[in-house]
Amino acid sequence: MSSLKAILALSDGTCFEGESFGAEGEAIGEIVFNTSLTGYQEIITDPSYAKQIVTLTYPHIGNTGVNYDDVESEKIWCSGLVIRDLPNKDSNWRRNNSLRSFLFSNNIVGIFGIDTRKLTKLIRTKGSQSAAVLTGRDASKKRSIELAKSFIGLKGLDLAKEVTTKNQYRWSESEWRSKAIPKKFKVAALDFGVKKNILRILNDLGCEVTVFPAKSSSKEILKIKPNGIFLSNGPGDPEPCIYAIETIKELALAGLPAFGICLGHQLMSLAFGAKTRKMKFGHHGANHPVQDLMSKKVAISSQNHGFTVEENTLPDELEITHRSLFDGSIQGIKHKTLPSFGFQGHPEASPGPHDLRHLFREFIKNMEESSA
Repeated sequence: MSSLKAILALSDGTCFEGESFGAEGEAIGEIVFNTSLTGYQEIITDPSYAKQIVTLTYPHIGNTGVNYDDVESEKIWCSGLVIRDLPNKDSNWRRNNSLRSFLFSNNIVGIFGIDTRKLTKLIRTKGSQSAAVLTGRDASKKRSIELAKSFIGLKGLDLAKEVTTKNQYRWSESEWRSKAIPKKFKVAALDFGVKKNILRILNDLGCEVTVFPAKSSSKEILKIKPNGIFLSNGPGDPEPCIYAIETIKELALAGLPAFGICLGHQLMSLAFGAKTRKMKFGHHGANHPVQDLMSKKVAISSQNHGFTVEENTLPDELEITHRSLFDGSIQGIKHKTLPSFGFQGHPEASPGPHDLRHLFREFIKNMEESSA
């Protein structure tokens, strides 16, 4: 299949010319790179990538096509996709569609045939910046750079309210498997951009999960009499999410066990008085080493975040449980007296290793002790 011309432009004026795959048109967002070798389908359907143009550093993307079982949400959330090589043919026994067609049906632009290694090194040196992808015969460098400069960046953007569910709903076992699993705990999951695999794991551990919109009040959540509160991953800057910070604070101070992942971890930290900051280029990939400070064990983790909790702002009641071995940044916190803890990475993986799956069991243990 022949491809149209495509241009990727960064706000610093750097341009890359390649070929289009997916929808014809234009996209703007923050350019980031992800170092995962597999899982491109899960990555692009993760709501945490809203308003971001994702560069995949592994050169061969699309080899196995896509299937409809492994998506992390109901649509592609990234603004655009950048890859090195697109295979002429894909093959897998679970394949339902090609990556090219999947992008096209979701109206997402993609560019391939560029030097993604050069692009990645540029992002590491200069940091994440605004970018634009233009596809089609009329795509020009001038227009691409203008579009790239028009994106204001993720700092200050509350995207959780844009990706969250519109209505409260009960996660059903039938959405994942036909055999019902006995439920021991009620969990209220605040959806800031939740991934399906998180809900699957909680379900498999015996939790009846009710998913709430991001702006739900503590009063609405307490109506279901939950045994615990789960705070999901999500995109954007955590600090503008005042509504969520207040709700989390009220629920945590009520003594309910709480577990936060990624954005949820950041929002929990903010609720207890810490601050967050924008990182230079963030952590995006499935091969990030993290150390448990108590056991000293090292786990390989899946990561996807552009903000981090500032260590020098942590209140006395919070202690650090995990650190990144890449840059020393905070990867985990817990409250010293309340059953609340958070983890910056993604223990649910999808894609990525399962080294930190035990954090879900820790949440279950907290609910058991709280209910005793």
